[in-house]
Amino acid sequence: MKQKVAIYDTTLRDGSQREGISFSVADKLRITRLLDELGIAYVEGGWPGSNPKDVTYFDQVRELDLRHIKIAAFGSTRRKGVKPEDDANIRALVDAGTPVVTVVGKTSMLHVTDVLQTTADENLNMIQDSLAYLKSLGKEVIYDAEHFFDGAKMDMEYGFDTLAAAAEGGADVIVLCDTNGGSMPWEVAEFMDKARELFPELQFGIHTHNDSEVAVANSLAAVRAGALHVQGTINGYGERCGNANLCSIIPDLKLKMDLDCLAQDGNLATLTHLSRAVAEIANLAPDTHLPYVGQSAFAHKGGIHVAAMRRNVDSYQHIEPQRVGNKTRVLISDLSGRGNVLSKAEELGLDVSKDEAVRVLNDIKELENTGFAFEGAEASVAVRLQRARPDYQPLFTLIDFTVIVEDRRGRGQLAEAMVKIDVDGDIAHTAAEGNGPVNALDLALRKALLPKYPALRDIQLVDYKVRILDSESATGAMTRVLIDSYNGRERWSTVGAGTDIICASWLALVDSVEYGMTVADAQSNRKPLAISD
Repeated sequence: MKQKVAIYDTTLRDGSQREGISFSVADKLRITRLLDELGIAYVEGGWPGSNPKDVTYFDQVRELDLRHIKIAAFGSTRRKGVKPEDDANIRALVDAGTPVVTVVGKTSMLHVTDVLQTTADENLNMIQDSLAYLKSLGKEVIYDAEHFFDGAKMDMEYGFDTLAAAAEGGADVIVLCDTNGGSMPWEVAEFMDKARELFPELQFGIHTHNDSEVAVANSLAAVRAGALHVQGTINGYGERCGNANLCSIIPDLKLKMDLDCLAQDGNLATLTHLSRAVAEIANLAPDTHLPYVGQSAFAHKGGIHVAAMRRNVDSYQHIEPQRVGNKTRVLISDLSGRGNVLSKAEELGLDVSKDEAVRVLNDIKELENTGFAFEGAEASVAVRLQRARPDYQPLFTLIDFTVIVEDRRGRGQLAEAMVKIDVDGDIAHTAAEGNGPVNALDLALRKALLPKYPALRDIQLVDYKVRILDSESATGAMTRVLIDSYNGRERWSTVGAGTDIICASWLALVDSVEYGMTVADAQSNRKPLAISD
């Protein structure tokens, strides 16, 4: 039977201490459900003695039908000179009604004397009394030895005395905490070995912070040294530089170390969805470069890489991305080779010959040299692949367009666009006023195309970005425009570039319309990419 490592998520408490995060009660309940679906062991819901929101969460989480996780309430040891049963923080832990309580206590003499302003002996009594009282009430008790590694470096004997006090208090798990995030993996392993040697009957855990960029490495080092309980947060959210990232630790344990860390019917394939859902709930942009779960985690740009993967998908991927719910992506840029273009065509279900792929690739490289960037505008790549086919028929042909921007007395600013296009031999000449020149162009183009393509009504422009590429040229600078569009099912990005921002915007608009009216409509029947899911 494989060794079992318990995963303890503290996103709702420690993760919420990240600057810019403030979870509502509804947010916390949604995240709890997602974590239960993943199949971890514990979710730390918050500190019921610290704020009314966490009290409400503990009241409402009891109504959830949870299959796997146990909910833990977090709090500190009793105050000096107060009995546990009379301490407000301990009472709040009890009133939370959770089967598990996690109690944090001081390990470092610096914190005992300067923060708690008490004695070494009284701190030991605070740890033991608090845990023993909670155990007497039938709670599963986890003890977080705060600042353990720093404290043990200052006074090793006292550091281990605090662990002995926790053991005497009946702690089910003692968690060694690298609270300031300054320890190295070899130090974590050394102290974990020492703790297990002194207390072989105890179960130990690890809680690390990422201030030295080694929180995940420290957690894995602790597991190798015998820790059977790992604390962390989704996406590594947390105070300062964050906590250990469970989205890396969980697949590392399961796929690299062959250790069970999810429930028997846990679902590792939900990990990518979980990561991105928590980011959205936290109102943060998902980190595209996170290992395993980031959008770029299995994205391939170099031509040599993609050419090799077309022969063997394992040549440049350490796991199958589907195992964590992610997928392979091929990027197109001036670093691409023919294989990138052929793979993208396959992904889109387009039948493109090798010669056509080379022509598209050369076109892209020339355009990138002038300021285009196709890596973040894959819809513009798709329409170029479509245009390379011998049977290609354009939606329309531009004859000319005019944009007028005026500032009239009594009327204010006015933007008007006139568009003349050839649609299957019919000349359409339309005009529209808009909220700025790009909006006017968009409206005039739509007015010309809607009689022939009524489905265009479903396509909405949802984002518009402008980047100045050579600011030293001042108002004559090269400008890149990115447009995001959405049709209710799919979102796509297109690019245009040039010294004239209106012309650059027109190029991106045309690509967006063509993609939405042709390629996007064909996506439901597309062939799967050979190196994707």
